[in-house]
Amino acid sequence: MFTLDKASQIFPDTLSADVVPALTARFSLLSAEDQLALIWFAYLEMGKTITIAAPGAARMQFAEPVLNRIKAMTFDEQSKVMVDLANRADTDICRTYAIWSVNIKLGFWYRLGEWMEEGLVAPIPQGYQLSANAASVLSSVKGIDAGQQITVLRNFVVDMGFDPSKVDGAERIAEPIVLPTAPEQRTKVSIAGIDNATILSYMDLLNANDFDQLIKLFLPDGALQPPFQRPIVGTDAVLRFFREDCQNLKLLPESGVSEPSDGGFTQIKVTGKVQTPWFGAGVGMNVAWRFLLDPENRIYFVAIDLLASPAELLKFAR
Repeated sequence: MFTLDKASQIFPDTLSADVVPALTARFSLLSAEDQLALIWFAYLEMGKTITIAAPGAARMQFAEPVLNRIKAMTFDEQSKVMVDLANRADTDICRTYAIWSVNIKLGFWYRLGEWMEEGLVAPIPQGYQLSANAASVLSSVKGIDAGQQITVLRNFVVDMGFDPSKVDGAERIAEPIVLPTAPEQRTKVSIAGIDNATILSYMDLLNANDFDQLIKLFLPDGALQPPFQRPIVGTDAVLRFFREDCQNLKLLPESGVSEPSDGGFTQIKVTGKVQTPWFGAGVGMNVAWRFLLDPENRIYFVAIDLLASPAELLKFAR
C-alpha cells in the first residue's frame, strides 16, 4: 500500500533545482535592510532581461488600501514599514500582508518598485553597499536561469510579514477566481510518450482554469506537492491551492514516460515548461510532474519539481 512518503520517492533520479531553497535560506539570514536592498537591486537587474507583467486591477484591489497608506507616509515611515515586513514584525500592516495570497504579495512589491522608480516611495539610500553575504546572494541570483530567478524572488517576499498562523481567525485573502475558459476556446496538449487520459486532462483543465473539474481527477485523500514544499493533502486543500496559486498558468508539457508500479498503480513522469501570468511567454520554468495513479486512473499523488537544468527536460534516467 502506498503512503505519501513512499509516493514522493517515485522517479528518484529527478534532479530539482536545489539552488532555489539554498538561496532562499541564505536570504533569510540577511539583515532586513540587506533583504530590501537585494530585492530592489534584483528587481532592477531582472527588468533588463525579463519583462514583468503589470498586475491586473482585480489582483491589486486588496493591496491598494495598504499601498495608499504607504504612499501617504514620509520616506522614514515608508522605510520602517518595509523593514517591519522583512523583520516579520507584529504590526497592523504586517498582519494584513500575512493573509494575502502569493499573487497579491507579488503585486504589492511590484507597485512599490514602480513607486520607488517614480520617487514616491523611499528609495534604497544613495550609495548603499550590500554586505558581502548579500552581494554573494545577488550574484548567485544573477547566475541562475530565468525560471529559477523568478521562483527565488517570489520566495523572498512570500514569507515576509507577520506569522499568518498567529493571525487569529483571519481568512486568507486571494484574488477573485477567474471563470474557466469556454469549451470551444480550449486547446489540448499532446505529450510525446504519454496517452494517459488522466494526465492529458490534468494539463488541459489546468490550462483552462477549470479547477472544479480538475479536482475530480484526484482521490479524496490525494495530494499535490508544489516545488520545495510539503505535500498538500485532500481535495479541499488541493482545490484551494489551484484557485489561489494556479490561475492563468500555461502548462507546456513536452514528453513523458509511464511505468507500472506496486498494487496496480502507475507512475508517470512528464517534463516541460510552465509560464506564469507574471512573466508571460518570455520566461518558462523547466519542470517535471511526477504522478502516481491508482488502478482506476485517479491521482493519488503529483509532485511538481523545478528542474536543475534544461538538460533534465530530456532525461528519464531511472
